[in-house]
Amino acid sequence: MGLSLKSVFGGVICAAIVSVSPALAEIPTVQHIVIIFQENRTPDNLFHGLNAVLPSADIANSGKNSHGQTITLTRGRLANTFDLSHAHDAFQLMYDNGKMDGGDLNTCKPSQGTTCPVNPAFEYVDPADVIPYFYLAVNYGFANRMFQSNQGPSLPAHQFIISGTSQTSATSVFFASDNPGNAKKSNKGCDAPSNTLVNLVGPSGSTSSTFPCFEHATLTDLIDNPPAGARQGITWRYYAPSEGSLWTGPNAIRHMCVPGTNNNCTGADWSDGKIVLNPAQVLTDIAQNNLASVSWVNPTGLESDHASGNDGSGPAWVASVVNAIGNSAYWKSTVILITWDDWGGWYDHVPPPIDAQYGYYENGFRVPLLVVSAYTPAGYVSQQTHTFGSILKFIETAFSLPVVPPGTFADSRSDDLSDFFNFSAPPRNFQNVPSPLSPEFFQHDKRPAVAPDTE
Repeated sequence: MGLSLKSVFGGVICAAIVSVSPALAEIPTVQHIVIIFQENRTPDNLFHGLNAVLPSADIANSGKNSHGQTITLTRGRLANTFDLSHAHDAFQLMYDNGKMDGGDLNTCKPSQGTTCPVNPAFEYVDPADVIPYFYLAVNYGFANRMFQSNQGPSLPAHQFIISGTSQTSATSVFFASDNPGNAKKSNKGCDAPSNTLVNLVGPSGSTSSTFPCFEHATLTDLIDNPPAGARQGITWRYYAPSEGSLWTGPNAIRHMCVPGTNNNCTGADWSDGKIVLNPAQVLTDIAQNNLASVSWVNPTGLESDHASGNDGSGPAWVASVVNAIGNSAYWKSTVILITWDDWGGWYDHVPPPIDAQYGYYENGFRVPLLVVSAYTPAGYVSQQTHTFGSILKFIETAFSLPVVPPGTFADSRSDDLSDFFNFSAPPRNFQNVPSPLSPEFFQHDKRPAVAPDTE
C-alpha cells in the first residue's frame, strides 16, 4: 500500500508548542550520536507545506527574482531530471548581498534528452515524495534557522561536518570554496591525481587554488585522544560510498588519508574499521550492537536526494536508519541529527547570518535539520540559529570534549542544539517512521554504491 500525507497524519494540522531544557552540560544519557548527511536541499524546497502541519515552521510559497517579480514555487519530484549550480559563485549570485533574489540567474543543467523547466530554482518537492521527512518533523524537532556553514558545494561542506572548517590549515585565512575541477571519476582529496586543484577564497573575496589536501585538527582527533575531564572510551565511525568521493571528508585531511603512491589513502583510519566504505553497514552495526559513539552516515548517490542523481529512495533510507535505531536497545541513549550538506541551488527565502570574521565564506543558505531522540518533544520547531558547527558543538558538549583546536573553527562560534532536548523528561517510546522500503532493502541492495557527481 502506498503512503499518503492523509494516511500518515490523519488530517492533524497542529502540533504542541513545547518548552525544552536550557544549556547542556555533559549528558550521561547520550551515549551515541548519529549524523545523517543528505544532499542539496533547502527547507522551502524539501518541506513545502510543512507549515500546514507545524504552523510555526517558516516555509515560503513564493520568492523574488532579479527583476523584483514574485515567482510562485511550483511542484516537482524528488527524483527529477535537472541539477542547479551550487558552486560558490552560485551562492553569491543567489544571495545578492542579502536580497535573496538571484535564483532566476542560476545555471540549470538538464539530464541528457531533457530540458530545464521555467524558473527551475523555484520548485518544491511534492510532499508525497518525502512523507518520512514530514513524519520526523512533526513527531520530533525541526529547525527554522539551520544554515550550512559554507557558501558552496559538497567537498567543503563535508569538511565542515567533521572539523568545523574547510580552511587549508589551522592558521590559513583561505577556505576551500568549491569542488575540485577534475573528471567525475577521479578521487577528490589527498588521494587525487597530482594535477587536481580546488578553488580557495580568502578575505575580501580574494581567490587562489591548491591541491585538495588539507592539514588541521578534526573532531575525530579529539574523540581518539580525549583530554583529561572528557568522557573516555568514546569511538567514531564514518560511513561513505567510496574512498575518493566528494562526500568522504577524511580523504582530504592529510593525517587521516596518509596518501600512498597509487592514489589511495593508507592511514590507520581506513584499515581499523573507522572509515566504512558501505553506507548500509550502519544498519548491520546497529543490529549487531556495534554502533560507535559518533557516526557520520553519508548515503550513496541514489539515496542522497541530490538533484538529477537520486532515485527517490532518500527518505526511505533515512527512515530505515531511524527505524533501526528506534527498534533497538540504542533508542533511549541515541540522538539522530539529519541535515543536508548544501542548498543545491534551490530557492530559499531566509538570508543567512553572515559571520562577523569569516563572512567571505561563512555562513551559507538554509538547509533542513531534523532532530530525533527520545528526549525531543513532538512538534518542536527551533527558532534559534544553528549551523554545521552546532552539530560539532553538541557532540563536544555531550561528551565533555573541548572545541576543535585551535579553537577558531565554526564549532567555537556555534550553539549546542540544547533547545531541542528535555533530558529531565521520561524518554518517549519509539514508533516506526512510515516508509515504503525497509532496512533490509538497503542491507541487501546489490546495486553499486555510486558516488555523487562533481557538484
